[in-house]
Amino acid sequence: MSAIAKGLKRRGRLMAQAVSPPRKTLDAIPTQRPPERPQQASADYTAPLAPRLVQSPAFVLSSVRSGSTLLRVLLNSHSRIRAPHEMHLRTVHVRMSREFTADAMKELALDREELEHVLWDRVLHLELSRSGKDVIVDKTPPNTLIWPRLHRCWPDARFVVLLRHPGAVIQSLTSRRAEPDHEAIRAEVLGYAEKLEEARQSLAGAHVITYEDLTADPERVTRGLCEYLGVPWESGMLDYGKQDHGTFRPKLGDWSKEIKSGRIQAARQADPTAELPPRLAEIAKAWGYPV
Repeated sequence: MSAIAKGLKRRGRLMAQAVSPPRKTLDAIPTQRPPERPQQASADYTAPLAPRLVQSPAFVLSSVRSGSTLLRVLLNSHSRIRAPHEMHLRTVHVRMSREFTADAMKELALDREELEHVLWDRVLHLELSRSGKDVIVDKTPPNTLIWPRLHRCWPDARFVVLLRHPGAVIQSLTSRRAEPDHEAIRAEVLGYAEKLEEARQSLAGAHVITYEDLTADPERVTRGLCEYLGVPWESGMLDYGKQDHGTFRPKLGDWSKEIKSGRIQAARQADPTAELPPRLAEIAKAWGYPV
């Protein structure tokens, strides 16, 4: 090959390299995260209320060990009311995993809280649709601790406030725990009682009942509940054992032999000799219980 030909060939190779540089593998390319941007605008943003699929769900507000599972199965025995196991919506969260996600959601008129509200609403709607009924009631006791947020999520929500003598709640919790921490139990019951009293005072349209009345006169109490929920009363509600309410197991509601019996049983009364902490005694008195 002549010197001129060799020179032209070499020149061609150099031009090709300039136009098409050698490729790098993905492993060879350094990954660089974009610089973090201040999130003041997104953090301060409050999204407007999105449309709800379930406009007026009902929530039972109660302490633990207050008969909410009995109330659930009585309501779930109605042909138009779906009262599922404890749904624990407050523990269903949305996580924005990148620094720009909040800005993206803001463009859709959403923030993290409203995203969670949309998800909660979808869960209720899905359960209601599956049941073929038209009224849904969630009776998860810890909902009591977040009732203002539930009210924010569903401005037209209905609330059933289920009360029980705080002394009886303390006794029930103590008897169910192998090594009861008495101070912790009293603090737990007081925490629920404070939020229940707050809801009772703040929710003007709430329907207030007691566990003692529910077990002593279930027809009268369930008739009042049906009127509040806008459905006709059905006598079959009182014979809840003939209906399928799913499995009774821990973390989803009461699973005791009493609730599994399918029969309404009398409420255990509080020990009249047991002394309540001052604030619990004050709340119990406000609820009409002897202290």
